[in-house]
Amino acid sequence: MSPNKRLKIGEGKISGYISIFLSVLVLLSVFCFRYPEQLTTPEFREVYTKSIAEGLMIFGVIAAFFFALLSLILSKKVKFALIGTAITGVAIILGALTLNGRDVAKSSWHFGLDWMILDLLLMVAIFVPLELFFPKNKSQTKFHEEWRTDLTYFVISHLFIQFFGIITQKPAVLFFGWVGLENLHVWIQGLPFIVALFLAFFSTDLFQYWAHRFFHTRVYLWRFHSIHHSTQNMDWLAGSRTHFIDIFFTRAMTFIPLYILGFSSTVFNVYIIFIAIHAVLIHANTRINFGPIKYIFTTPQYHHWHHCEDPKYYGHNFASIFPFIDMIFGTYYLPGKKWPAGTGVHEAAYPKGFIKQSVYPFTKSPFDTDLNMEERSDR
Repeated sequence: MSPNKRLKIGEGKISGYISIFLSVLVLLSVFCFRYPEQLTTPEFREVYTKSIAEGLMIFGVIAAFFFALLSLILSKKVKFALIGTAITGVAIILGALTLNGRDVAKSSWHFGLDWMILDLLLMVAIFVPLELFFPKNKSQTKFHEEWRTDLTYFVISHLFIQFFGIITQKPAVLFFGWVGLENLHVWIQGLPFIVALFLAFFSTDLFQYWAHRFFHTRVYLWRFHSIHHSTQNMDWLAGSRTHFIDIFFTRAMTFIPLYILGFSSTVFNVYIIFIAIHAVLIHANTRINFGPIKYIFTTPQYHHWHHCEDPKYYGHNFASIFPFIDMIFGTYYLPGKKWPAGTGVHEAAYPKGFIKQSVYPFTKSPFDTDLNMEERSDR
């Protein structure tokens, strides 16, 4: 598909892609049912029941067939309908309509395939229509040059949720585990819900702000973080493009206040859900301006300026949630309704693809300042 050809309603391609997308999720769900100890997340299994998972899979089968038929009717071509129907058929043969959930035995390791499936389904349901009907960059297609790279980052970060969860919690446990925090936890958990939630948002965002800014002002660390900034196609998948070293450091920093303050499970879960959706939103290709809300919470316009490819705008908008944190430290930039002309890194021949980008930070000298880091740190 041409990188400048957006999908249009009524051509049958959108319904065809939906059919293929749902059929793949159904097929992957079959493996979750067959191998739950290895392919599902213990903490996440508490969120959904067996009956919910079974119902979603049956719905997925029906919906995949429906959109395949719709694609055939609208496009008069069998390509998309055939692919979606074939994959769904394989899923049915493997037990998509007959498998039942069961109790899961404990295991020492697991992949987060269930988390990946459900999160991908939710993000697509929210942000694909948003970007389709309210796009900022109207010429940008869902299948731009690097969409496969961003999807690879999304998949890997979700499948290895156990690994990332363990290593990002270790620093907080190691440095603060010996401190008696029980009384503090009791006090925090006794706070009104809204107060505790704001404290969770503010404390994690403050820690994340400085971790984020540190990656922008240290040349060698920028090598890792520049991967996140390398996309020239901001959309709902762009936020997933993050090097594992970057993930470890920034998530570890945000986990410190969560561990020290010991928020209730309700506050923690609301925080996780908000961050999961909001982090995708601020990278999305949507022109929605959010009115006065943009001065309270970060928005796509706000974060797109952070990704601006023009060096003179480097060093702004490090906060993930609250713009006032940038105001406090002098890094706030939001010029009315204006958007940056483009996003990306100011470097020729930046590597493309997951493998090349994963290796890239280790192949350069820490004294290589090709991205004008002195200017970046001064702004």
